[in-house]
Amino acid sequence: MKRILLAAAGLLSLAGAVQAATLDDVKARGALNCGVTQGLPGFSSPNDKNEWSGLDVDFCRAIAAAIFNDPTKVKFTPLSAKDRFTALTSGAIDLLSRNTTWTMSRDTTLGFNFAGVMYYDGQGFLIRKSVGLKSAKELQEASICVQTGTSNELNVGDYFRANNMKYREVIAFATLDETVKAYESGRCDVFTSDKSQLAAVRLKLTNPADHVLLPETISKEPLGPLVRHGDDQWFDLVKWTYFALLNSEELGITQKNVDEMVKSENPDIKRLLGTDGKYGEGIGLTPDWVVRIIKATGNYGEIYDRNVGPATPLGIERGLNNLWTKGGIQYGPPVR
Repeated sequence: MKRILLAAAGLLSLAGAVQAATLDDVKARGALNCGVTQGLPGFSSPNDKNEWSGLDVDFCRAIAAAIFNDPTKVKFTPLSAKDRFTALTSGAIDLLSRNTTWTMSRDTTLGFNFAGVMYYDGQGFLIRKSVGLKSAKELQEASICVQTGTSNELNVGDYFRANNMKYREVIAFATLDETVKAYESGRCDVFTSDKSQLAAVRLKLTNPADHVLLPETISKEPLGPLVRHGDDQWFDLVKWTYFALLNSEELGITQKNVDEMVKSENPDIKRLLGTDGKYGEGIGLTPDWVVRIIKATGNYGEIYDRNVGPATPLGIERGLNNLWTKGGIQYGPPVR
């Protein structure tokens, strides 16, 4: 019996060591390795000084702030849709924060865990206004541009079959830039992708006003960050960073008032900001981990508004991405 107990203790100790591996590696390295797009305005895009910005970028910075109290301790790795999963599997990145759809196959057969839905989206179609179409139901015999390594081609096939329609051809390209150039040059009639991506792509075109998104949304595309299977502590840290951003917005904690909110007597705020309990210890961090996050990036609503909201060039209303208390479906489990 003693031998069995000792063996069990050894296995538990080994499991704990394995679970802590990613966080330990990040701390030892002194920076988070985060996979992002090769350039998608509003989500992850570099300027001419190679300074990254976007909703997905800010999520990486939030994690760096939670760990290091420094949102700049992130190395951004631009990845194509085709290469993104290989980079995560190989350990080249610690986290993929790259407008990636949460699907069953990716969750169960590729060895990944999705940490939440940073952006609820759906697939749509971008066309030239001059074509004169008002609905996706009018795309009979259209040629369609898609990017390789996405679920867009499957969704197009499903949509056309469900509506007894036929397309002329689907043309797949390796990168987003290649797909955009093909569409703009007239290689295809329509460009299909997630609607948020189409809004960003439209801004890249020579004359954005000459192009329009059709009204239909043909799929569910819950986009979120993901990590490898096998490291529960790291999965929890990434997941609860996302929840902390949502809960902070719901409780009215912002980048400007977080120092004042630390003095609050509201039990929910006290637990979230670490003045009551030591909830950060469960993810390998100190009690004030959320304070560091909010000081660095603001809450979820601030991140959304800064990068993709109505006041930005993308001009995307919150819609489904509003809090559950405001008619949306963004909902953070409680810290308690």
